[in-house]
Amino acid sequence: MRSDTVAKRPAPIADHGAYWTDGLAALPVTHSDIVSEADVVVIGSGYTGMHTAIVTASQGKTTQVLEAQTPGWGCSTRNGGQISSSVKPTLRQLTKRFGAERARAIRAEGQNSLNWIEEFITTHGINCHFMRNGRFHAAHTPRHFDKLAAEARRLGAEENVPTIIVPRHEQHQELGTDAYFGGVVFTQHASVHPAKYYAGILQTALDAGVRVTGHCPATAIDRLGAGFIVSTPQGKIKAGKVVVATNGYSGSLMPYLQRRLIPIGSYIIATEPLSKPLMDRLFPKDRVISDSCKVVYYYRPSPDRSRVLFGGRVSANETDPSISGPKLQQNLCRIFPELAGCGISHSWSGTVAFSFDELMHIGQHDGVHYAMGYCGSGVGMASYLGMRLGQQVAGLAEGRTALDNLPFSTRPFYRGNPWFLPAMVGWYQWRDRWQCQQALKNSANRSAGGFAENVSGSVG
Repeated sequence: MRSDTVAKRPAPIADHGAYWTDGLAALPVTHSDIVSEADVVVIGSGYTGMHTAIVTASQGKTTQVLEAQTPGWGCSTRNGGQISSSVKPTLRQLTKRFGAERARAIRAEGQNSLNWIEEFITTHGINCHFMRNGRFHAAHTPRHFDKLAAEARRLGAEENVPTIIVPRHEQHQELGTDAYFGGVVFTQHASVHPAKYYAGILQTALDAGVRVTGHCPATAIDRLGAGFIVSTPQGKIKAGKVVVATNGYSGSLMPYLQRRLIPIGSYIIATEPLSKPLMDRLFPKDRVISDSCKVVYYYRPSPDRSRVLFGGRVSANETDPSISGPKLQQNLCRIFPELAGCGISHSWSGTVAFSFDELMHIGQHDGVHYAMGYCGSGVGMASYLGMRLGQQVAGLAEGRTALDNLPFSTRPFYRGNPWFLPAMVGWYQWRDRWQCQQALKNSANRSAGGFAENVSGSVG
């Protein structure tokens, strides 16, 4: 066994909290009460809501943010900290749906979001370990590598997106594993410490004059002339405009949105500290990682490169971090066998929101503004669309986006409970496992066959 390989030993999970908040200074102090009247009431204090509020308050609008839990309680402080260009459908897929011009504009918004979040962090001096370290998107079968490589060439030719195609024999330059069959590096993608980023956003909002009240959910939104009445346990607020920014934590407050969002649990673990030589071998270029499985895994080194943070979905039904943690650990060790027996220090979860068309949405319904449905890529796009939504609410022309008021589809009989999800996830997980096993088996057989041919040739 190599000296920097983890020794086998029991691997209990020490903490069910998020790794990101360990040792973090307390978040800025928010407000304990609400105002009776505001120009803008924002429901939800995550990335979307806070960026909306920063803009509206900066434009002189009295802005009240309502949060059902503690500000930052949801995915804003618990996500994987990976920042991509966010838009999942390809240019060709979007062109079939919306025409070439709007398709290009939608795809461009993904790049806009990536560039804007870097500018925001730099402008406001937020110390959150932002880094353009690139993302290695790994192929779990040779066929998927061919598809990824072809798409990377199209991205370069049609959208001027820089990528690096990495065949399997060069894979260890990007990621220290033989579990994949090459992949593509998206060189402009980035990473961040999400909880530190959120703390910076929250302080920026408070400095702008935003009133942020936790443990104060909105319980009803009613029209009142040209404005609204927002009900809370602390009383009612007369609002000129209302923004719903609850994403994966949306409930029955607005049935229109509830019918169009699919809440999905995502689960993450953090390993115990690992040696520097081991981390350098596993992650030689500090990339963030995702793979081509339908039920995707995403992972990265911690900002100090002492641990592996490994996330994904491990069961068809929603589960508890005490159950998801060991299952994630099994998959981590499948990819990195030398981590067998490595201790797991943290296991936690959060809820993301998918849309049926795999696009994020920004618009209005019955006069209520919203932005949500980030499909697991919310760090950059939630921040960016929150900012644009704030501009729209403030009446600024620059708030327009290519995503404004896209058709926001639902399905017959869907009311917000994704009853179909366990069957779909179970099927995709089985297919992903089978494809991985077959690909690795075929690869081993080819290697054995090549060895036999070489031996036969040398004897003859």
